[in-house]
Amino acid sequence: MPTIDLNTLLRPHILTLTPYSSARDEYTGKEGIFLDANENALGSATAGPYNRYPDPYQALIKEKLAPIKGVRPGQIFLGNGSDEPIDLLIRATCRPGHDSVLIMPPTYGMYEVSATINDIRQIRVPLTPDFGLDVEAVLAAIEPDTKVIWICSPNNPSGNQLSADAIRQVLEAATHSLVVVDEAYIDFADAPSWTAQLDHYPNLVVLQTFSKAWGLAALRLGMCFASEELIAVLNKIKPPYNISAPTQTLALEALDHVADKDAMVREILAERAVLADALRELPIVQHVYPSDANFLLVRFDNAKAVFNYLIDKQVIVRDRSKVKWCDGCLRITVGTPAENAVLMSQLQQFQDVGRLTEDTGAVTH
Repeated sequence: MPTIDLNTLLRPHILTLTPYSSARDEYTGKEGIFLDANENALGSATAGPYNRYPDPYQALIKEKLAPIKGVRPGQIFLGNGSDEPIDLLIRATCRPGHDSVLIMPPTYGMYEVSATINDIRQIRVPLTPDFGLDVEAVLAAIEPDTKVIWICSPNNPSGNQLSADAIRQVLEAATHSLVVVDEAYIDFADAPSWTAQLDHYPNLVVLQTFSKAWGLAALRLGMCFASEELIAVLNKIKPPYNISAPTQTLALEALDHVADKDAMVREILAERAVLADALRELPIVQHVYPSDANFLLVRFDNAKAVFNYLIDKQVIVRDRSKVKWCDGCLRITVGTPAENAVLMSQLQQFQDVGRLTEDTGAVTH
């Protein structure tokens, strides 16, 4: 089993940091006259009971989430979206202007943004042209001061699951770095989560989210799974009350409806297959990439013209043409059957207009 020494991985001052102690750290009971946190004892300006601070460690959610994910409550950190643990992992380990992180474009943009905000150098090792993990290049690029390696699987924007064997090779070789596997789209993939390997790889961190399969994007609730030791560090450096009480309440409600989440996933997967087949039938489509997510990456003959046409028709997709290996590509989220039908109708109209202009000798798209 690989080992990792948090004492050498963490920034020195983090090791000795005395965290902020909130009122709810000092008294965790639920009953009593609460005169300790300078809250408004009269109530809230709304009809809701929002005058009291929420549980800073979200214990009820973690207790309910742990058996669903097959982990222990102490292996869970909950953040304001996945973006919060992304930032905290960098701040906990990387010295500004000195340490580095490794990213594999094309990938989720917040790894780079968070590193840049924190003045952390980024080593870029592109995925292969078919969006695979280039193990040899990654291992060769790791430096002594590389503190975090970001792997997005299923990847955004390509949608594909990265090779488990390739990820395993990185985990076993990068014993002086955290290897973060971002599984925001794991519910749509026919593969096990890396959370099952947390006890085997102490350098492994897994990110997931309530935004996608659970349909709770508005709540901004992300999940981070890691060793108890690393989770304790994240709890030490996070803001005291990072998850609001309404978010905690709604998350607890959602965890009672796992079957509903699973049913939505099945419907999205069925629609993904229908949409992919329909897109492949369009002559303006060059390629529909295989997807293990709730979206499709699609290469068009003239992606910019297609994108602008759809925007004009109020069908909004994402132009990924300027991203590594994605020239001419649009990223299309799988919508409802009705929304997907409108999308296909508009793409067909775009194609028909193009044919008409070609027949009349006018300028084409």
